[in-house]
Amino acid sequence: MKITGFTIIRNAIKFDYPVLEAIQSILPICDEFIVGVGNSDDDTRKLILSLQSDKIKIIDSVWDDSKREGGLVLSIETNKVFDAIGKETDWCFYIQSDECVHENDLHAIKEAMLRYKDDKKVQGLLFDYKHFYGHYNYIGAGRRWYNKEIRIIRNDKNIRSYKDAQGFRTRDNQKLKVKKINASIYHYGWVKPPKAQQAKQENFHKMWHDDEWMKKNISSVEEFDYSQIDFLEEFKENHPAVYKQRITNANWNFVYDKKKIKITLKNKILYFIEKVFGWRVGENRNYILLKD
Repeated sequence: MKITGFTIIRNAIKFDYPVLEAIQSILPICDEFIVGVGNSDDDTRKLILSLQSDKIKIIDSVWDDSKREGGLVLSIETNKVFDAIGKETDWCFYIQSDECVHENDLHAIKEAMLRYKDDKKVQGLLFDYKHFYGHYNYIGAGRRWYNKEIRIIRNDKNIRSYKDAQGFRTRDNQKLKVKKINASIYHYGWVKPPKAQQAKQENFHKMWHDDEWMKKNISSVEEFDYSQIDFLEEFKENHPAVYKQRITNANWNFVYDKKKIKITLKNKILYFIEKVFGWRVGENRNYILLKD
């Protein structure tokens, strides 16, 4: 069984994307790892090469910034890298530059790939998500966070990165048939110093919206306001080992004050239902979950 990891990245240093940690977290179970490096204003390419692994291959790309609305450029670039994966690969492990996998989950992930390798009705593998917010000791628990998504897909070029590259579908827009596995993706996209987070948000929204929308909706401020959040829960487990240095270096303060959070009665009820019964009312699933 051959496993190929893949990701895309642009301006990793400028916007402090933890892409090295993302790659390193799944590299042990990958036979190769392909990185699509976009035209950058910094030394992103040198950063990737600093990993000094013979598993890593770089595809240089120029992003089409005219395809920014709706995040379309992200799926276009993701598909470029996916299409470069050779036919000898069985499973393709996609990880975004602000995501990470815990080393304790690697064995279960590889076992799942082996288990479903020859079961052609399984098009992908589904992960749980932990979305960190503000600092490393809080995770998002409200409905604004997607709680599951596909990160491993079969090497079938009929599969395409979907919309803003959050998930995958087929070329004719059919949802993938997937198996849920016992592993999580740790998402750190909302954990940065406030100044770095504001810069990242400004850059990220440029891949979604036109200049007029940016002027109306993105505040021209120095630091990101982390207080605009609803439900958070304290994270009491261990982080992936590759994040040890980032956590040690985290020198900004974030305080989650439940008393100051304004939450509608409707959202309180929906939150209660999900926590007690495990049912997310009205959830929009971007996949078809196969029964065991």
